[in-house]
Amino acid sequence: MGANDEKSEACGTICLKYLLFAFNFLFWLAGGAVMAVGLWTLLKKSDYISLLPSITYAASAYILIVAGAIVMVTGVLGCCATFKEQRRLLRVYFVLLLCIFLLEVVAGVLAYIYYQKLSEDLKDNLKHTMTEKYRQPSQEPVTQAVDKLQQEFKCCGSNSSSDWLESKWVRSADAKSRAVPDSCCKTPTGGCGRRPHPSNIYSVEGGCITKLGNVILEHLKIISAVGIGIAGVQIVGMVFTCCLYRNLKAEPF
Repeated sequence: MGANDEKSEACGTICLKYLLFAFNFLFWLAGGAVMAVGLWTLLKKSDYISLLPSITYAASAYILIVAGAIVMVTGVLGCCATFKEQRRLLRVYFVLLLCIFLLEVVAGVLAYIYYQKLSEDLKDNLKHTMTEKYRQPSQEPVTQAVDKLQQEFKCCGSNSSSDWLESKWVRSADAKSRAVPDSCCKTPTGGCGRRPHPSNIYSVEGGCITKLGNVILEHLKIISAVGIGIAGVQIVGMVFTCCLYRNLKAEPF
C-alpha cells in the first residue's frame, strides 16, 4: 500500500507540474496582452487625457502596463520554480501572483468607479477646459487635444458650437473675429471659423462631450474587463501553486 501511495503521490505531483507549466505559459501570454491593452489605451487616446478632469483613466492604464510587465517576468519564474521543484521559488512565485492579482483588481475597480462618474465629470469640466484653456499660454496640449477632438469626431464645442461664445480666446483679439476654432470647420482652412454656419462647421447634436464620453467609456470597459478577468485566472494559478507546494517534500535547511 505504501508503494502505491507514493506512486499516486508522484503522479499527482507530475500532473500538477505540467498543469502549472501550462498555466504559466498562458499566464505569460496574458501578461503581454494586459501590457498591450494598457499601452494601447495610453497611445490611442493619450491626446485626450489632458481634457479629462481626473487622472484615474491614465492611472488605470499605467497600472495595467506595470502589472503586465510583472506578469511576464512572473510567468518565467513560475516555470523555473515548477520544474526545479523548489519550495522557496514557489513561495516567491505565489507572493508575486498575489501582488499582481491585487494590482489588477485595483486597476479594474478604478476603471469601474471612473466609469460610473465619467459622464458627470465631463459635463462639469469639458466646457470649462475648452473655453478657459484653449489657445491660452502654456496650454498647448489642451489646444492640440481640442483641435484633434473636433476634427476626429466631427463636432464643435462641448455641448454645441455656441459654447465657444464664452471662450477667452474667441473674445480676444487673437481670434481675429473667429466665432469658433478653425478645427470646427468641415473643411479646415485659415480663418474658416469666422463663419459659424451649419453648412460650414460641424453641428452634431450633443457636441463633443457625447462623442468623447462614449469612446472613453468603451476603453474603461475594456480596462475593467481585462483587469478583473486576468485577476480571476490568477486565482487558479495560486490554487495550483499551493497544491504543488504541499505535494513537494520540505527542503532541508
